[in-house]
Amino acid sequence: MRRGAALAAMLLALLAGEAAPAAPDHSPLPRPRPVLMPRLLPVFAPPDDAVRPRLRPATRTAARSAPVRMSGAASASLAGMRSLWPRLRPSGLVRPAAAAVRAPAAPVATSSAGAVCGDRGIIGVRLAPIEGRLAGCGIDRPVRITSVDGVMLNRPATMDCETAKALKSWVKKGVKPHVKRLGGGVAKLEVASGYACRTRNNQPGAKVSEHGRGKAVDISAITLANGASLNVQSGWGNGAEGTLLTRMHKSACGPFGTVLGPESDHFHKDHFHLDTADHRSGPYCR
Repeated sequence: MRRGAALAAMLLALLAGEAAPAAPDHSPLPRPRPVLMPRLLPVFAPPDDAVRPRLRPATRTAARSAPVRMSGAASASLAGMRSLWPRLRPSGLVRPAAAAVRAPAAPVATSSAGAVCGDRGIIGVRLAPIEGRLAGCGIDRPVRITSVDGVMLNRPATMDCETAKALKSWVKKGVKPHVKRLGGGVAKLEVASGYACRTRNNQPGAKVSEHGRGKAVDISAITLANGASLNVQSGWGNGAEGTLLTRMHKSACGPFGTVLGPESDHFHKDHFHLDTADHRSGPYCR
């Protein structure tokens, strides 16, 4: 019995060994993919004329497309978008402000050159009435003076006859007697300003200057016959020249109602301001 059981066990073991598959010598790992050489494609160079830029046709015909129809809402939306673009200004449009600005007309002479203001020592021409662009400006009977008492003005000066007579009186009684024969005598007056429609010292909001009424003239220097100049700006307070200028400045106080010089304020550091304004307390001279 024992022998039979042992034999049966051996048979079963043998059968089991035949049925079991043999273990492989190597594990089934994936093999690397073989390296494939890239396939070379033929390269064809374009012809020379293909790489050169071609000229754009002289005219280009726009392709016509059929009109696109839109609904009323879409059309209104598009119109609203177009209205945002600025419109070109018409070529004939003129700004009202620019059109209203006009250059003042030049005074018109109403006489030939000669004696004016009923004085043979005042030479010039009579002018038509001058209307100012500011209220208070203008001259009813203006004259344009070129010389007084034989002394030339470096440029014509427009004023009224009262001021022209005061200028002649100052030259005759206040300038010539002090200069005498120095440098050959007085030859010319250097006029800095005559009639000018403006405010006092050109200050905004100030009253109209006497220049705007034709009652003022500014003198910056007295030129002598030899060409030398008694200059207000450079000569005032400077030795003998300063003494002469001080005396001439003082002698103007009387013929003129207002006399302002370098010691009055910084607006008159380079000239004498002479005007025929009437002050209740008498001439104002600084």
